[in-house]
Amino acid sequence: MSIVKHHTVSINGIDIFYREAGQKGKPALVLLHGYPSSSHMYRNLMQQLAGDYYLIAPDYPGFGRSGQPHMADFNYTFDSFASIVQGLLDHLGLDQYSLYLMDYGAPVGFRIATAHPEKITSLIVQNGCAYDEGLEQFWDPIKAYWTNRNNKVAERTLEGFHSLEGLQWQYTHGVADSSLISPDNWENDLRHLQRPGNDRIQLQLFYDYQHNVSLYPLWQEYFRTHNPEMLIVYGKNDYIFPVAGAEAYKKDVKHLEYHLYDTGHFALETHGEEIATTIKTFLSKKNTGKPLVTA
Repeated sequence: MSIVKHHTVSINGIDIFYREAGQKGKPALVLLHGYPSSSHMYRNLMQQLAGDYYLIAPDYPGFGRSGQPHMADFNYTFDSFASIVQGLLDHLGLDQYSLYLMDYGAPVGFRIATAHPEKITSLIVQNGCAYDEGLEQFWDPIKAYWTNRNNKVAERTLEGFHSLEGLQWQYTHGVADSSLISPDNWENDLRHLQRPGNDRIQLQLFYDYQHNVSLYPLWQEYFRTHNPEMLIVYGKNDYIFPVAGAEAYKKDVKHLEYHLYDTGHFALETHGEEIATTIKTFLSKKNTGKPLVTA
C-alpha cells in the first residue's frame, strides 16, 4: 500500500501542514480542499493515485492541522490562501502541476492558474464554482451577509453551517446511503472549527467570498484564452454548488471531460474509487497526447 507522509513547513511565517504521496518527478497533482474540510478529505484519493503521480495536499491557515494566526496578524482572504499555497509549491520546487479544485479550492486554485498559466498542466474540478449559475438558494444568507455584515440573522445561519449538525448535513445531503460516510469526517473538521477565534475566521471567509464572484469573468477569460484541459467530477445532488455550476463550464472550456456522480457535495466519500479511475484515465490521456472526451 502506498504511504502518505505528513509534514509541516513554515510558509510566510505560518506553519502549513501538508500531505505528500507518490514519487517526486512523476506528474504532480496538487489537491486543494474545500470548506469546512482539510487535506483529510484527500486521504483515500492520495493512496489510490500515489503509484502514478506525485501528490501534495495542504491545509489552509485556520484549517486542519495548519497554524491559525490571529486575525490581527493574518488577512484571512482567498488571495492570502492562494499566496500561501503558491509559496508551498515554490518551496517544494514544483513548476508544472495539475490542480484538483474542490469548493474553496476552486477560488484558491483559479487564482494560481490565472497568475501562472504556464505552470498548469490540467484542471480537475469537483463541486467548485466559477459561474453565477452555481450560486443558488444555499447562497442566499451568504449574499445577505455580503450586503450587510451586521445582519445577525444571516450571521447565525452561517454559523450553523459549521455546527456539528451543519457539518454532518454537508457530508450526507444528497447521498443515497449515508452509512457510507464516516462520522470521522465531521468530527475531524469540528476539531479545527472549535479552536478559539475560528468562528470569526469562517465568517470572514464567507464575507470575502464575494471577491471570488467578482473574479469569475477573469477566470472565464482564462478558460477561453489558455484552453486548459479540464476534468469535471461532480456530485450531481450537491445543494451547495449545484450541477448548474458544473454545466456552466461548458460555455468556455474547450477541452472538457465531464462526469456526474449520484452523490452530494463530498463526492470522494461515496465515489472515490470511480473518481480515482476517471482521474487516472484523464491524466493518462493528457500525458500521452491521446484525445480527451469533449462534453
